[in-house]
Amino acid sequence: MSSIQGARNAYSGKDRRLRIEADREAVERDLSRLVLTLVELIRQLVERQSIRRMEQGDLSDEQVEVLGLTLMRLEEAMNELCERFELSPSDLNIDLGPLGPLLPRS
Repeated sequence: MSSIQGARNAYSGKDRRLRIEADREAVERDLSRLVLTLVELIRQLVERQSIRRMEQGDLSDEQVEVLGLTLMRLEEAMNELCERFELSPSDLNIDLGPLGPLLPRS
């Protein structure tokens, strides 16, 4: 017996109402959205930090070249993942209510 079946059997009668019924596809989509949002946030932070370091002259020409290529590849990978999960960049910008959107507007 799997642990999921065991957990299902553990709920009976009035305890059954505590169980959450979730649509598997919706859970996968929302989890994908959350993970991609966090990756995009980190990508943008790294990009801003890299630009700051380039402007300050902290990096050699070779480091700037490698960093630029890496950031371009990461952005391409993010675009491919968004397409795969049928998400647009605006879908990744979670609204934090009174704090505003998580990601800066482009």
